[in-house]
Amino acid sequence: MKKLINDPADVVKEALQGVAAAHADRVRVLTEPNVVVRADAPVQGKVGLVSGGGSGHEPMHGGFVGMGMLDAACPGEVFTSPTPDQMLAATKAVDGGAGVLHIVKNYTGDVLNFEMAADLASSEGVEVQAVVINDDVAVQDSLYTAGRRGVGATVLAEKICGAAAEQRRSLAEVADLCRRVNANGRSMGMALTSCTVPAAGKPTFELGASEVEIGIGIHGEPGRERRELAPVHDIVSMLATPIVEDLPYNSGDSVLAFVNSMGGTPLIELYIVYNELNKFLSGRGITITRNLIGPYITSLEMQGCSITLLKLDDELTALWDAPVNTPGLRWGV
Repeated sequence: MKKLINDPADVVKEALQGVAAAHADRVRVLTEPNVVVRADAPVQGKVGLVSGGGSGHEPMHGGFVGMGMLDAACPGEVFTSPTPDQMLAATKAVDGGAGVLHIVKNYTGDVLNFEMAADLASSEGVEVQAVVINDDVAVQDSLYTAGRRGVGATVLAEKICGAAAEQRRSLAEVADLCRRVNANGRSMGMALTSCTVPAAGKPTFELGASEVEIGIGIHGEPGRERRELAPVHDIVSMLATPIVEDLPYNSGDSVLAFVNSMGGTPLIELYIVYNELNKFLSGRGITITRNLIGPYITSLEMQGCSITLLKLDDELTALWDAPVNTPGLRWGV
């Protein structure tokens, strides 16, 4: 294992110290329990947005804390759900009197722990709603889930709902908007290589020199099938066809296309993927009107990519375009 670390046991702690040192203008990092909080939280009269999950997927979620996106994020250990006390601390830290929305990826530990935290917060007088994101079309059940996994649509929901919260929309409105993003978003990913969890010191799974895994999860969970490596044209078709047929997306639709690196795939390859995706969608009469390309939901150093499509309307487009200022996503400011 070759990694730029000190002690595998200290990876998350030291990374959070780095976040605090680098981005003190936008966030502050709480410890015991670990929470990344918007620097000016709580913002009075604004719905607070909280998400979280295992570390190793940076910039998700801590890199998306700031104006126009999340108010707090709960970083668990690598690929491990945060604890209810982290989620409760985050919820209380961002409660500005308008309630708090939990945006939860559909992984069993995340769902159960956020439910417990919501109950505890409610008993302390904080109004909480939760929305579970389950946009991955690859498999119905996986090692970490009952039902579909939550992946790329999580980032899109955090951005769009963050913009709505900045407009001082109510908790019910922001939660409904989050459900709408989830209902209109679909994702699927693939891997060229495994990743290595620092504490494990060896690859999570093995792929042959010419093999790829189609439908991989962000923790290295198995996908739909293992195949021989093929040109990007074919890979995009394997990912995008199940996505567009699931919702389904139709001729005349406008979409946000999110092409994501799993951590080890460079931008030059992502733009080739995007080019093929654009051609694929154009052939079906679907128009990309917004895009996001880069490493936003990673799986440590895994080589591979994922594709997320979100069906857009005027409201969702305007909220996507609204200003955002976080360590991992910034425009309009």
